[in-house]
Amino acid sequence: MLSKNMITSDKNINLQISIWLFIISFMVVAMILIGGTTRLTGSGLSMVEWRPFLGLLPPSSENEWLRIFEIYKLSPEYNQINSWMTLSDFKFIFFWEYFHRVWGRLIGLLFLIPFLCFLLMQKMNFEIFFKSLIIFLLICIQGIIGWWMVKSGLSEVPSVSQYRLSVHLGMAFIILGITFWTALDLYEGPLRKINFLDFIPLTFISITIIAGTFVSGMDAGLVYNTFPYMGETIIPIEYGSLGLFDPFENPVSAQFHHRILAVLTLVIIILYFINYINRYKLNFRILLMAFSTLCQFMIGILTLINSVPVYLGVLHQFGGAILFLSALWLLHYPKFSYSLK
Repeated sequence: MLSKNMITSDKNINLQISIWLFIISFMVVAMILIGGTTRLTGSGLSMVEWRPFLGLLPPSSENEWLRIFEIYKLSPEYNQINSWMTLSDFKFIFFWEYFHRVWGRLIGLLFLIPFLCFLLMQKMNFEIFFKSLIIFLLICIQGIIGWWMVKSGLSEVPSVSQYRLSVHLGMAFIILGITFWTALDLYEGPLRKINFLDFIPLTFISITIIAGTFVSGMDAGLVYNTFPYMGETIIPIEYGSLGLFDPFENPVSAQFHHRILAVLTLVIIILYFINYINRYKLNFRILLMAFSTLCQFMIGILTLINSVPVYLGVLHQFGGAILFLSALWLLHYPKFSYSLK
């Protein structure tokens, strides 16, 4: 029977469930990196079939490869962009999208199987059961969102909708945040009292990440590869040219907003760091978030001025995930490890 308390009296059970959720969290981080690589290598539209149950195994024969290649040849991406491709070239882009989808299925399986085991062995109380069920449902919904996103690029224009990509990546961070926070609840125990100021870093980091999804969705990192100027001015001449939807449909504006938010987030976290060490004792968590912020800012500039090479683009996405987790980890400071100066 499920109890109502979040944290059980059995520390071993809490530890087991938290380790499972930490593993899922890091698998989601890996998924974000795989998804970024898929996007940056132009592989996202290579699988034009959605086979949620039969798509776990790759093509096993030359005839099967030829079949799926012929299907791809009917897509707008092949006809408008990749008509030069041979079967060998197609196999490369197919691999990343295939790997992306298989990794998603592995996350689902590695969540579902332990979840059922913990449940059958009556190791879950009501609250952890409820949160775990929510996480699993979000993972399932994420798979549907992924196909919904891909489908937007299989129409006349061979490019996925930036709106749908933003929803897809945003959902990945929601799953990551809930999973990691729940694991911390079980691993670290009761929290100290959190005040309003403590939410500010995570809020600005999250907004900057969402702004970055629109940069990715419109390949906005390929315009104005200079910093801090965009052309001859800091504010680009194209800014605001598309009216009401300009922030979401103008690549130049999307990049400008991401830049401004990144600078603002850096300044806010520096100020928060100074305020924090004046209020509380210096600790590894605040140092990690500050260091991650500086690194992410510098990696972002390097990625931009080098016109978004794959390795830097993936590194920048990884930096975003680490920064997000470090802000969550700082926010989740355990009550009995916390002391005022």
